Order: sequence, then C-alpha cells, then structure tokens
Amino acid sequence: MGRWALNDGMYLALIRLAFQRQLAYRTANLAGFATNAFFGAMRAYVIIALFGTHSAVAGYTVQAAVTYTGLTQLLLSYVAIFGWWDMMRTIRSGEVASDLSRPIDYFWYWGAQDCGRGVAQLFLRGAPIMMLYVLFYPVVWPPTLWHWLALPFSLALALLVSFAWRFIVSLAAFWVQDAVGIGRFAWTVAIFMSGFIMPLAFLPPWLITLMRLTPFPTFMNTPFEIYLGILNGPALLGALVEQGLWFVLLYSLAQVLLKLSVQKLIVQGG
Repeated sequence: MGRWALNDGMYLALIRLAFQRQLAYRTANLAGFATNAFFGAMRAYVIIALFGTHSAVAGYTVQAAVTYTGLTQLLLSYVAIFGWWDMMRTIRSGEVASDLSRPIDYFWYWGAQDCGRGVAQLFLRGAPIMMLYVLFYPVVWPPTLWHWLALPFSLALALLVSFAWRFIVSLAAFWVQDAVGIGRFAWTVAIFMSGFIMPLAFLPPWLITLMRLTPFPTFMNTPFEIYLGILNGPALLGALVEQGLWFVLLYSLAQVLLKLSVQKLIVQGG
C-alpha cells in the first residue's frame, strides 16, 4: 500500500478515467436503472406480502424491510455483486503482462479503477433507485447523526472488501484455462451470503453465525444495518472495525496469491 503515496496522481487519474468511462455508457446505465427499478419494485411487493398483518419480523418493521430492498438495489452495482470480469479478461488475453510492467501496484491499479466504477454506479444507478423509493414509499432514514456519519465509511469499506474478494477470485485466471465457472460460483455465494436476497436477521441463528465468519455480510448487510439504526454504540463501531479487518485480511491474502500467480506466469514464459 506504500506505493499509493508515491503514485497518488496516477491512482487519482485512474479513478477519474474509470468514473468518466461509466458516464459514457448511457444506454447501459439507463437499461441497468430500468432493470433495477423493476426488480426493486417486485422485491418490495414480495416483502410487503410476506409481512402480511405482522407489524415487525426479526426486529424489522415492514417499512424497514422495504427500505432494505431499496438499499440492496442501490448497492448491487456499487459492489458488483453479480460479477466482475474486467481483470480476468486481461489475464486470459495476455494484457496482464503490460499491466504488471507498469510502475504501479497491480492490486491498486485495479482497485483505483474499481473505486471510480463503483462511485459512478452509486450515483448513476443506485441513487436514482432510492429516489424512486422515497417518492412512492415512506422509507426509513438513519435515526441519528452518528449513523449518517458512519454510513459513508461503511460504504467505502464495503467497496474495498468486495473488490479484494473479486480480485482474489479473478486471480484464478492465472491457474485455470477457463476461470469463468469459478467466478460465477464465487459471485453466487456472495449474492446469498451478503444479505442481498434477505436480511441476515431473517435466517436461522446457526446460519447467521456461519455467515458472519465470512467477509460477505460486510458487502451489504453491514451498511444497511448501520443505515437502519440496527447497530448502535459499540456495535456500530465494531461493525466498521470488522469491515476494516476483513479488508486487511483479504488484501494480505491477495498479495500472497498475486506473487504466486506472477511466479507461475514467469515460469511458464507467459
């Protein structure tokens, strides 16, 4: 991570270029927004039907549960929960050789681009979705100033943790001819265990305990538990620390696996 300070201008340029690249995909962004809006509405109606006459389930009011569907629709493109293939494609095409030769940390070369992509998706697809929810439903808002202040930190950490996970999965392309299958399996696991399909609180206690031993809840479940005010005081601070620790762990693992992958590439003369 020390190279960031030495090449901050280069990383900032990568973030800016990735952000601008997303702005150029107008048709894709409109199509993505329309798709997100449709599935967001469908998920909201399903949640309302499931609650029926119940005022609360597992600590969630129906308003909070519907807001949760909006938050997850907001975050799905931001953390690329349905998949990310950019790095994997460059490895299979051989472009990785020129990427590795750049005077820049390979992890942060892709990390900076993912930050630009993620922020653009948050504003182009995520924010408009929440605006629709606000227009058509009495959504829940963060209950205190501390929750409002903690939310951007949690969102930033969620993006970093999800990127580190996607980076590790993409390294599989160094080792197998077709890593797409590995990627699809990894994204499917993340979709379920991140809390995208339903809040973790709705699941059996033993499954919640198992899922919390993985980084996946930090992608989505942690940010929306902070947003909804479910986490307070020490629990809120602990959730942010947990996100940070998961990033450090995954970053460290990514560096080890990257070194092994590059050595394999050199040995094979690739």
